[in-house]
Amino acid sequence: MVDTQIRSRGIKDERVLKAMGSVPRHLFIEEALRDQAYNDNPLPIGDNQTISQPYIVALMTEALELRGREKVLEIGTGSGYQTAILAELADQVFSIERIAFLASKARRVLDQLKYFNVAIRVGDGTYGWREESPFDAILIAAGAPDIPKKLLEQLKIGGRLVIPVGSRHAQVLLRLTRNSEDFQDIKKEDLGDCRFVSLVGEYGWQGDK
Repeated sequence: MVDTQIRSRGIKDERVLKAMGSVPRHLFIEEALRDQAYNDNPLPIGDNQTISQPYIVALMTEALELRGREKVLEIGTGSGYQTAILAELADQVFSIERIAFLASKARRVLDQLKYFNVAIRVGDGTYGWREESPFDAILIAAGAPDIPKKLLEQLKIGGRLVIPVGSRHAQVLLRLTRNSEDFQDIKKEDLGDCRFVSLVGEYGWQGDK
């Protein structure tokens, strides 16, 4: 998977490649789908949610430029697979999932794999996790109609935020770097087209349909 789907498509960060090779993706999906676990496509995990394709996980993770000492916020725990990748690469991971049964399943697998540097909260991820802010990096694993200002406010100066922004059916993956206290002073980079489930919440899409 790493050589044919990730390295060959331009992912160069060796720490990311190592993490993608060491986290057992099959443990984060239903047993009936495990023969597809290492294919380069998303898979259903229940409640109209998906586990992202490996390449997109690697692309978003590489864009955060993690070096090992960071505090990271993840919005959309889902299966917990992306969470585990982040836990391999950062010091602390705080992850928010709005669907309680997905959060519980993810927690069980993460505990099984001994990722004890992960905290999971059930709730509206568009509010972020203010009491643990500021964060060195923020990853939003759901498509938003716009960039939630509440999340930008919780990003350190010099920190990076990766988010899919667009319609419910197609988005552009953006990397934002906060350069100063001024919210107009944001560097924005286009990382390519993508398609994610909707970011549902007060500062995202209203309703899950």
